[in-house]
Amino acid sequence: QVQLVESGGGLVQPGGSLRLSCAASGSISSLNGMGWYRQAPGKERDVVARITNIANIYYAESVKGRFTISKNNAKNMVYLQMNSLKPEDTAVYYCNYYSAWGQGTQVTVSS
Repeated sequence: QVQLVESGGGLVQPGGSLRLSCAASGSISSLNGMGWYRQAPGKERDVVARITNIANIYYAESVKGRFTISKNNAKNMVYLQMNSLKPEDTAVYYCNYYSAWGQGTQVTVSS
């Protein structure tokens, strides 16, 4: 059983930055497999960034060069640094570990 709790969302102007955090607890021994997803109104939930089970990192094409996924193994924390934010990034962002999901955190990019 794995529990995930996201934090760090909020309102930011275009071009601004936010750092999302995901605290993982429970039966987790590796952060490989962790990922960030997002869902905008009327759209499917899509992957933003993930760490594969063999420790490769994947980014959606739309966020390459702007977002960075990172982790702190000792703290069981995964982060998503989001820079140069665009209105199109507005969505609820979710932390994921296989079948486990966090509650989501709202990111709104607007002037």
